Amino acid sequence: MSLHRVLTLSGLLVATTATTLDAQPRFSAPGAPTTLTPAQRDARAIYQEMVEINTADSVGSVTRSAQALAARFTAAGFPAADIHLVGPADAPAKQNLVVRYRGKGRGKPILLLAHLDVVQAKRSDWANDPFVMREENGYFLGRGVADDKSMAAILAANVLRYKQEGWVPERDLILALTADEEGGRQNGVSWIIANRRELLDAAYAINEGGGGTLGPDDKPLFHSIQAAEKVYTDFTLTVLNTGGHSSVPRKDNAIYSLASALTRIQGYTFPVELNDVTRPFFEETAKVEMPSLAAAMRALVANPGDTAAARIISTDPRYASMLRTTCVATMLAGGHAPNALPQTATANVNCRIAPTSKASQVKAVLTRVVNDSTVQFSNTQVDRTDGAPTPIDPALLQATTALTKKMFGGVPVIPTMSTGATDGYRLRAVGIPTYGVSGIFSSPGETNAHGRDEKLRVKSFYDGLDFLYELVKQVAGAAPGKPIS
Repeated sequence: MSLHRVLTLSGLLVATTATTLDAQPRFSAPGAPTTLTPAQRDARAIYQEMVEINTADSVGSVTRSAQALAARFTAAGFPAADIHLVGPADAPAKQNLVVRYRGKGRGKPILLLAHLDVVQAKRSDWANDPFVMREENGYFLGRGVADDKSMAAILAANVLRYKQEGWVPERDLILALTADEEGGRQNGVSWIIANRRELLDAAYAINEGGGGTLGPDDKPLFHSIQAAEKVYTDFTLTVLNTGGHSSVPRKDNAIYSLASALTRIQGYTFPVELNDVTRPFFEETAKVEMPSLAAAMRALVANPGDTAAARIISTDPRYASMLRTTCVATMLAGGHAPNALPQTATANVNCRIAPTSKASQVKAVLTRVVNDSTVQFSNTQVDRTDGAPTPIDPALLQATTALTKKMFGGVPVIPTMSTGATDGYRLRAVGIPTYGVSGIFSSPGETNAHGRDEKLRVKSFYDGLDFLYELVKQVAGAAPGKPIS
């Protein structure tokens, strides 16, 4: 997921900045099992193998991880015709793994999606090698343990377990483990859609982006299913100038003009944009939130123009970016010599756009806010077509709700919109509904995915393993259109 820092919140990933320089977990996470079942041991082995293969863009190899997993499926007896290592011929490190688990073929398959690539991690920044998985104080630590190798390992381990147990589902299952979700030029989902669409064709996909939130008492607060996400767009702001000698300053300075433009963007707040996912999210979250936030959520749902309610909700970073489009400066460069006036100054402004808006509309707003003709805006992304968020598949919602009640004490299941980016939008754009659901619970801010010393609770990994094992069996084991008993 393409973020600089992420926190697990409301079952989704939202951008934040790391708030501690402590290299170790600040406390011991409770509940880690002391003795593992055979299924847990197998999943842990796959998880560790994944984490310890560097799959970061440019310096790592997704193909190595895909090949290691393919060998496991071959050894488990999957036919060679159902194991596909596919990807662009000119990108040998960016091959994707797609495995088909044959059922009775009654109804379209269910796609199980996760990405194998990770954000780069500098060894000098970490207390320990980021590509050696450690277990400490009730956490797994290492690059990718939260985003997204936990999900990838769980899905792979469960499909292998189904094979070992001889379970034959009503529908086929498709496992897709892909490249370049975090960045890079060879996004695996896009490549497969363009070149081998038949490999991914499914009724719907189960993906990252959802999960559970733990409250201050370390107990489950709610469980969410991601059904929409914001649109990622970068704008480059550029100011050009003839420059000159720094001993003769002028009023028109490229760096000053750019700085003023960024300050104006910083001061601008986009209007509230609720949609068919965020509206019920705030309705349901109001049932479990503190009274002041709950009242504001109910008021905003009733009247999205209620600025006082929006202001109260915006004080909590967990919810602020779910309300509206956000834009923030992320990179800055300018000048060419310490004793010369700058001839060029540039900045990157990263926007996460509400799915009811378009990049071209946001560009027009930013241009108006900056109100300076010397500042030029450019972006390489065209207006993205995600497809409208679709209602959550009834059988998936029913199974998720029942399993949540069984495993996590009956906490509510809430539809949510990710403020970050996943590959789900690529599938939605071609008519494959995609839902983020995992059974993995975390406290806000603790995973530090994309950041230093990324971690995930040991208990949460094994809870997710059990949850997704049962969830997939229920939704794939029942004939399409029939209720789950």
